[in-house]
Amino acid sequence: MTDVNFKSALSPLTRDEGTTGAGRSVTDLEHLLPYDLIELLFFAYRDFTGDPDDVLAEYEFGRAHHRVLHFVERNPGIMVTDLLGILRITKQSLGRVLKQLVDAGIIEQREGHHDRRQRLLYTTERGHALAEDLAKLQQKRLERALIGLPDGSDEIIRKFLLQMIDPEMRPEILQLVRSSFDLKD
Repeated sequence: MTDVNFKSALSPLTRDEGTTGAGRSVTDLEHLLPYDLIELLFFAYRDFTGDPDDVLAEYEFGRAHHRVLHFVERNPGIMVTDLLGILRITKQSLGRVLKQLVDAGIIEQREGHHDRRQRLLYTTERGHALAEDLAKLQQKRLERALIGLPDGSDEIIRKFLLQMIDPEMRPEILQLVRSSFDLKD
């Protein structure tokens, strides 16, 4: 795990004096850059992944295992090449993680129907149960976050998250997540 060095997660990380290498004061930059949103996104991601991290640690798995398990569970029969494209990781990294998941009886590999060189990935019964447990933890966190927000907030959040994705990738991502919401430009 990476070391985190900051004064306090609860106190603002502002400075009253000093300049950047570009000659701008740190205070000026903080007014221009949305540090609060950047930091809130970091902390939200930390906690969103932290709940599953605790469960995965019992298996001696990490976040890479979680991502592979999630997308195999959501896309039964996914080809290894397609999974590489989704995760944007190296073949070697995926191979290491897949071996561990297969050895643990979480994921199974099958030959392609028309091309025996293809490797198609499926969750086992055990893998399906683990994927559901992890998704339920994240679902609970999302539900807690939505409580008290105005009706329709989940739609705004979907649009916001989609807007954070590179524009050329949005159609592919929307197809992948099997979105049921209607986005207007």
